[in-house]
Formats: sequence, structure tokens, C-alpha cells
Amino acid sequence: MEYKEEEYLMISGIQHFKFCRRQWALIHIEQQWAENVHTVTGELMHKKVHDPYLAESRKDVLITRSLPVSSRELGISGECDVVEFHKSEDGVHIQGHRGLYRIYPVEYKKGKPKISEEDILQMAAQAMCLEEMFSTEVPEGAIFYGETRRRETVEITEELRNRVRDMFREMHQYYERQYTPKVKWSKSCNGCSLKDICLPKLGKTMAVREYVKMALEEDE
Repeated sequence: MEYKEEEYLMISGIQHFKFCRRQWALIHIEQQWAENVHTVTGELMHKKVHDPYLAESRKDVLITRSLPVSSRELGISGECDVVEFHKSEDGVHIQGHRGLYRIYPVEYKKGKPKISEEDILQMAAQAMCLEEMFSTEVPEGAIFYGETRRRETVEITEELRNRVRDMFREMHQYYERQYTPKVKWSKSCNGCSLKDICLPKLGKTMAVREYVKMALEEDE
């Protein structure tokens, strides 16, 4: 199955979906968003990395920024922060350049490596887009973390690819149904930028009708 361009979802949405399916639906289906210190810091870091007019050449490495990527198979599109093209005898042709090149995506993140795999899933999705676009294999990429100032290598295994496929398939199903999952409160809700929109503890402690009644009584 191949998706039409108007059906494409954002690659970056897989981070939200892995973190919390409700958060993803609030952002990508209901178009709600709220800033907090974490989102602002992340945006500032990406602005420094993203310059669509900048391309560098360092010896046998070509470096491009904000490279648009997409996949008909996954039904997704977005941008890679940085893609490095390393000269290699078993690489692919790059238009306007001599020789063959191996493709190596690099994603930039604030903070430090996470225990969970949101960042890894996003990296894998970018690699799968590059594989489809350039008809090649991308077995590896890296995530650069602003706090540690280090790259963490990500091996793009077949098991990881399958998890990405399954997750985007589920995301498309939610999107087609315009379905927003019910709230499931956890400690991670405290750091979510949408907690004042989602009201995670509301679903745990009282009905919406009770909450509205209480709010109206406070305003009187």
C-alpha cells in the first residue's frame, strides 16, 4: 500500500505518539499546542542547525541541512536536521557530484539521551525515507544531544523498522478516524506542555461536568 501526498503525516509526530498517543492526537488531529521551557529550548536549537541554503563540503563528506524527505510506503514527510554524504565505493550517485556516497542522517536534540526510544524511532523513520528516496540502504544514523555534546549512534535494524511501520500504521488509523484517545495519567504528564489542555488528572478524579460546575462556582 502507498499513501497519497495529502495523507502524509509528520515524521516528528512519532515522538509524540510514542510518548503519549493522546498528546499526539491533541497536536496533530485537534491542532492544539502549548509551549513550555522544553519545547522552546528545542526550537532554538533546531533554528541554529537548520539553514536550507547551507551546504558544506569537508574532504570526502558533503553536509546538507533541512533536507526534505518523505515516504509513500509510510505516508510521512518532514525534514532531516543534517544528512551527511560520505564518499564510498558502495554508495549511490548524488546529483551534481562525482563519485558514490553513503548516506548518514544526524538528528539534533536538546538534553541528553532518553531511556525511552522516541528519538530512536524518529531517526529510524528518517533513515527509511532516505532509503526509499535514494534506493539504497541506510544502516546507521546518529543523534546529537545538546547537553552531552555527543553523537549517539543508532543502528537501523529490521526490528526497529518494523516498529516504525507498525506505529505509523496505527497513527494513520487514528487520523482517518479523527480519534483522540482518552487520558491515562502518569508521572510523565507533569512535564508535558499540553497538561493544561489535556487535564490528565481530571479524567482520574472527576467527570468533566463536575469540573465545569466547580470552575463556574469559583468565578461567581
